[in-house]
Amino acid sequence: METQIPPQHQDVQPGIQAELVPQPKIIRPSYRGTGKLKGKVALITGGDSGIGQAVAVHFAREGADVAIVYTEREEVDAQQTKELVEAEGRQILLIPGDLRDQAFCEETVERTVGKFGKLNILVNNAALQLQHKYFEEMQDEDLVKTFETNIYSMFRVTKAALKHLHEGDSIINTTSVTAYQGRADLPEYSSTKGAIMAFTRALSDNLAQKKIRVNGVAPGPIWTPLNPASVSAKEVAMFGKDVPMKRPGQPAEVAPAYVYLASEDASYVTGQVVHPNGGTIVNG
Repeated sequence: METQIPPQHQDVQPGIQAELVPQPKIIRPSYRGTGKLKGKVALITGGDSGIGQAVAVHFAREGADVAIVYTEREEVDAQQTKELVEAEGRQILLIPGDLRDQAFCEETVERTVGKFGKLNILVNNAALQLQHKYFEEMQDEDLVKTFETNIYSMFRVTKAALKHLHEGDSIINTTSVTAYQGRADLPEYSSTKGAIMAFTRALSDNLAQKKIRVNGVAPGPIWTPLNPASVSAKEVAMFGKDVPMKRPGQPAEVAPAYVYLASEDASYVTGQVVHPNGGTIVNG
C-alpha cells in the first residue's frame, strides 16, 4: 500500500477527508467478511473518516450495524461512511455533535440503543491534534479542548454505555504511538494518548469480573485528515517516512485490528494494546 503524498494543508480542525490527495484506502477489495460480528451493534466516535470510517466499514462487512459520532463540519465525510456501510448491506446511524458536551456523550449512547435496541461494541476513537513546536506557544484553551475531546469524552461515553453492555461485549480505545514515545510538537495530544492507554488498562481490570473486554489500538503514522489539519504542508509530504517501513499506513491496515479485538477471536484478550505502526518498537 505504498502511497505518494504531495504537500497539502487544511486550516481548520477537524480535517476533511474528501479534500485529501490521495484519498485514504478504507478497505482492501480482497478483505472478506466471515460474519465475525454478525448481529452486533457498534458505536464509533470519530467514525466519519480515517480509522473510524475504516472500522465502521470493516465492522459492517463482518455483519454489524453501526452508529457513528462526528462534528457537523464533517457531514460530507459522514455521508460517505453511510454510503460505504449501506453498500455492505448494514444499517448506520449518523450522530453529529460535540463530544466535549457531557449531555451529548450520553445522548450518543441512548440514540444508538434507541435505533438498534442494543449495544455490543464501543469504539472510542474521536481525537483532536494541535501542533505546538514550542511548548510555551500552547494556550490553556488548547489544553482544555484537547483533553475534553480526547479523554474526557471516553470516560463519559463509556460510563453511559456500560448499562447496555453485557458479558462478551467489547470496548476498544484508540491511543497512539505517541503515548509510548511522546512527541515534542504534540504535547497535549501525546499526553491524552498516554492517559487513554492507562484508562484502557484500568478499565479492563475494573470490568473483567463483568466479562466485558477492554483493549486499545495504538496506530503509528496513518494517512487520515488529522494530519494535514495539524501540521505544515512540508511535513505532510514527509509523513510516515521516519518509521522502519518508510511509509505511512492506511486506515485499511488498521481496522482489522479492531475487528479482531471486537470479535470472539480475542475472547482471552483484555487490557492489551495492538500496535499497527510500521515497525516502531515501543516495548509497551
